[in-house]
Amino acid sequence: MSDGAVAASTGQRIFLDKQTPDAYKAFVRAAQTVRAAADDAGLDRILVELVNLRVSQLNGCAYCLDTHTRAALLAGETPRRLGLLAAWRDTEVFTARERAALALAEATTHPAEADAQEKAYAEARPVLDDAELSAVVWVAIAINAFNRVSILSKHPVRPN
Repeated sequence: MSDGAVAASTGQRIFLDKQTPDAYKAFVRAAQTVRAAADDAGLDRILVELVNLRVSQLNGCAYCLDTHTRAALLAGETPRRLGLLAAWRDTEVFTARERAALALAEATTHPAEADAQEKAYAEARPVLDDAELSAVVWVAIAINAFNRVSILSKHPVRPN
C-alpha cells in the first residue's frame, strides 16, 4: 500500500504534490511560464506577490500566505502595506496599477461574480496594457491552483 493509500485509509490528508508528483511538476512548469510572462510584461515582483497574497487571503491558504509574504518582503514590500492588503480598497497606499491588478485577481478568484469581473476589467484597461492584464490574470489563475493543492493537502506552516 502506498503512503497516499495509507493516509487515505487512516483519514489523514495526503500531500497531493507528493502523491502525484508528475502533475505537480506540470503545475510548477506552468507557474514558471506565468512568471516569465509577468516578467516579459514588465510586472514588478512586488505587484506579482501582492496578487499572490490577495488571492491566498481570499482562499484562506496559510501555506501560500506564508510563502508569498516572505517573497514580498524579499522583493522590498513593506510590512505596513502587507498589513493593509486585505483592506486595499479602503486605503491610498496602493497605486492605480496595483489596485487594478488586485481587482482582477479577486475577479479571477471569484469568476461567478460577473458584475465585479466586468468592473475590474474596465478599471484595469486604462492602467494595464494587454500583456500586463493577461499576466495578472495568469498569476491569479496559477496561485489559485497552488492554493487548492496546499489547502486540500493541509500543507503545514511551521515556525521559522
